[in-house]
Amino acid sequence: MAQRSGETDSPARTGEIWVLGATGRTGRAVAARLVADGVAPVLVGRDAGRLRRAAEQLGPGSGVRTVVAATPEATADEVARQRPAVVVNTIGDYARTALPVVRACLPGGHYVDLASDLGAMEQLAALHDEAESAGSTLVTGAGFGVLGTEAVVARLCAGRPVPARVRVDALASVAVEAGRLGEALAASMVDVAATGGRRYAAGRLVRTRLGADVYRFTLPDGVAVTSVGAPSGELYGARTASGAPDVVATSMLVPAAPAVRALLPVAGALLRVPALRRLVVSRLARVELPASPRPREHTWGHAVVTWADGTEREGWLRAGEAMDFTAAAAATVAQRLARGEGKPGAWTPATALGPDLAVEAGGTFVDG
Repeated sequence: MAQRSGETDSPARTGEIWVLGATGRTGRAVAARLVADGVAPVLVGRDAGRLRRAAEQLGPGSGVRTVVAATPEATADEVARQRPAVVVNTIGDYARTALPVVRACLPGGHYVDLASDLGAMEQLAALHDEAESAGSTLVTGAGFGVLGTEAVVARLCAGRPVPARVRVDALASVAVEAGRLGEALAASMVDVAATGGRRYAAGRLVRTRLGADVYRFTLPDGVAVTSVGAPSGELYGARTASGAPDVVATSMLVPAAPAVRALLPVAGALLRVPALRRLVVSRLARVELPASPRPREHTWGHAVVTWADGTEREGWLRAGEAMDFTAAAAATVAQRLARGEGKPGAWTPATALGPDLAVEAGGTFVDG
């Protein structure tokens, strides 16, 4: 049989799904969802004791095993040596952690992460041709923020011309787990402020003032919310799913209070200083959070799509707790890639596997 492009004589893939950062909240949630679906993941992390406890929490019959790796580079070495079918990266700081792991997955292995920052997502997108040639599927942004809004955009745009404008709003309702904020979330919060505002205008990514785009509206369940423009993965996902030249993304994760928004540009400038960024991330990561329930019953993804002729369509995705949706989305993507359902290249989740992926993860589309 002729060898296909990207194939090598390297050993066969094991069929395993690895979860990196498996002792963190997101990693544990993804692993638990895989076990519930009848899949025994491999838990990967820095601390053998914490990995053992995470495995024990999944139950004695779960069949999971663990791999200890102290750095992304050490993790990449293990991926290259043991050749899992799919790697799910929940470590965070994806601009730093993704590349060595992705390189180790090629050729033939697949990669999933939960990136929500523009830089990391664009970095992965730049590997599209290489991944396609290697027969590997790379999916970035496989969590609520990106999938929960991009899936609505893809559904509204299906079978229609490229729109002129798109706006998406990520309206997460998240239950807080008692414990430290953690480095991954702390880095994400700091990087949003440091990046500053962004939007697509005339097909180009341009700077805006962080906090300048403020939208107040009522959700389909009657709850009034305020959402603020953010330089997030939702922006990249909406642009990718629609092709629209003008795209705006907002999130409830950016403070809406006018006094706080007024300070965001100054804070962002300071946080671009590397030493100060490291200090703030370190301090934030150690903040102890009390447990609290999700603030609203539903999580919502929202999109408004406008065409050049003035036609406008609006849609929503309703989900439960945002972390539950994220865990289900990442686990579902991993399982589908392990079954060979992905197309080679680098993608966002809905462009890789279609908008109904959001339904598989527990969401429900609601027409505007």
